[in-house]
Amino acid sequence: MAASESSIPNATLNNGLLMPMVGLGTWRSAPGKVAEAVYHAIKNGYRHIDCAHVYGNENEVGDGISKALEEGVCTREELFITSKLWNNSHHRDDVGPALDVTLKTLKLDYVDLYLIHWPTNFKRGEESFPKNEEGKMLYGTPEEDYRQTWPSMEEQVNNGKAKSIGLSNFNTQQIDFIWQNSTIKPAVLQVECHPYCTQELLKKYCDKKNMIMTAYSPLGSPGRRWETSSDPSLLEDENIKEIASRVGKTNAQVLIRFPVQRGIVVIPKSVTPSRIVSNFDVDFTLSENDMNLLSSYNKNWHAVVPQIDVGGKIVPRDLEHPNFPFGVDEDFKF
Repeated sequence: MAASESSIPNATLNNGLLMPMVGLGTWRSAPGKVAEAVYHAIKNGYRHIDCAHVYGNENEVGDGISKALEEGVCTREELFITSKLWNNSHHRDDVGPALDVTLKTLKLDYVDLYLIHWPTNFKRGEESFPKNEEGKMLYGTPEEDYRQTWPSMEEQVNNGKAKSIGLSNFNTQQIDFIWQNSTIKPAVLQVECHPYCTQELLKKYCDKKNMIMTAYSPLGSPGRRWETSSDPSLLEDENIKEIASRVGKTNAQVLIRFPVQRGIVVIPKSVTPSRIVSNFDVDFTLSENDMNLLSSYNKNWHAVVPQIDVGGKIVPRDLEHPNFPFGVDEDFKF
């Protein structure tokens, strides 16, 4: 399927570039299956692939992209590839080298979008998750704060290694600092978003600032490492099942269509060929009533708040970080 044949709409970024509104996510994708998943997705119409250095699989993502390009499935210009700067590389001197590693691993000359993955900086160095003897995270210095990082992000646009830059998991106060102190404005904000976490205030903020929102974990991130039996399940929600049955779609398709219809880019993850195809089959319209129903299920509940074990107690990984982003824009629950 050529890009022109895809029924998936595009979002227009603040620099005029087009971003396909449904992409393939790669967080927690099973090792050894990512390359084929990416290749299969591109072969079946996807033109947007979302990845990150910390996922540890950008080499496989790159293999999948290379295979599709070598076979002439599409051109590089038709693809939209997103990657992210990890927390241990927030120092201004580390941004360029970190992106160079990503580009080498992906086997690309540039990414279409490069995001600061989290506003919480970790201790600078080789360790992705530096911890002390008690298991607590080791955080970076003020010189490695995201406020110092953004000018180096802008450099990546100026040197052609990133077409666009943006933010992930930032709240409005943090975005506002970047906005007020930048030459190149952030084009995208990537956050968790689904009917249990509708991000209404952040969406209004993004619209006001002409930023595109991207929804990760649109299915509620089932199978995440810190999931408990008491956590709500979007895929098993009877109310959502009722909507899906009424429109002749699966729960997953309804959950993917929901953000698209709100003007939000969405990046569901799968390595299963049939689900990859099904997740892309969202060219239908939910009624205004169904959209309102889905919005009414909001609980301000986040599935993706990374947890760690500190002295036998499971706690949010970055709760003690001064830039912990949650709780500013909503009543925070997890």
